Amino acid sequence: MTEAYIYDAIRSPRGKGRPDGALHEVTSVALSAQMLNAIQSRNGLSGPAVEDVIWGNVTQIGEQGGCLARSAVLASNLDQAIPGLAINRFCASGMEAVNLAANQVKGGAGSAYIAGGVEMMSRVAMGSDGAAIAVDPTLAMKTYFVPQGISADIIATEYGFTREMADALAVESQRRAVAAWADKRFARSIVPVRDMNGLTILDHDEYIRPGTDMAALASLKPAFKDMGEGMPGFDRVALMKYPHLERIEHIHHAGNSSGIVDGAAAILIGNADFGAAHGLKPRARIRATAKIGTDPTIMLTGPVPVTEKILRDSGMAIGDIDLFEVNEAFASVVLRFQQAFDVDPARVNVNGGSIAMGHPLGATGAIIIGTLLDELERTGKSTGLATLCIASGMGVATIIERV
Repeated sequence: MTEAYIYDAIRSPRGKGRPDGALHEVTSVALSAQMLNAIQSRNGLSGPAVEDVIWGNVTQIGEQGGCLARSAVLASNLDQAIPGLAINRFCASGMEAVNLAANQVKGGAGSAYIAGGVEMMSRVAMGSDGAAIAVDPTLAMKTYFVPQGISADIIATEYGFTREMADALAVESQRRAVAAWADKRFARSIVPVRDMNGLTILDHDEYIRPGTDMAALASLKPAFKDMGEGMPGFDRVALMKYPHLERIEHIHHAGNSSGIVDGAAAILIGNADFGAAHGLKPRARIRATAKIGTDPTIMLTGPVPVTEKILRDSGMAIGDIDLFEVNEAFASVVLRFQQAFDVDPARVNVNGGSIAMGHPLGATGAIIIGTLLDELERTGKSTGLATLCIASGMGVATIIERV
């Protein structure tokens, strides 16, 4: 089978996902087009150089609806002969776009793709597109639906993670992100966002909170306690599904959960012939991809079984992986991953994660693959695994290996 290589990986800085955030005036199409233009110019692409643009975005409504991928191609400098495919696997949409592109290349369906994603959470509200699992009573009852924050607290309760453990992980995420920016570890990948006059709007991750400590986090109120214990009473739903739990411990809050932000990312994937034809040197090969479905109530445990699956399918062991990127949707997700595989925390999210820098839903999967590649190159290590938990109970993973 043909190998699929990563030739370039870029991302925008992440802006606060609020009306006062730096990227609020930038549309999803415009930000996506800037990423596509950067990939084109950085790699000297012209004409229909890639087979397709596969673009993840989660809230597919309004300006993020109507096949955003094709809109982004037409808004960019790419040749109009290049089509676009918009996909939605919730929080893993950006990673699934990369995995789909890689597997298309491996199967011979085109020599190169641009894959990634976008989410402008300040402009298109999370959940505004609706979801049957949340609004259809028959499906919600069948699946024991609870919101993701409750699911994160169920994980903490089930696996024994305390508020202090979650807060400590959050403080460390902030510390690592601040250190990474100070050391310019993201410099190769960051593409500053500019306005129509070419003036820089944002060139750094805006959401980071330097100086975050345990005392500051201890003052924050649990974010999901009221919806769990009061109306509509999601704790009761959870305890019907998991009667062995006496109660749900609500440990998550805004400081140890992922940040709501705007952002986009793009990865150029191709075979060896594509690289040779364009004078490009591959940075890594995509060694394996995997996806899986999991319990939809606890919902966010997917990184564990999908990692087991990708290792099994590729004939690898956890010890073969040098570095891990596990999306910090909530602190308990990462704590569970580290617990399940007995992984040294020093090898996980080395440069901080979504708790510190934010989680632009449709883009994050591509962002963490790029971050992983940059860190493998910086440290001279070989192999990395990136994975995300996903709404409704799924998991996606990618293993990359430096060339």
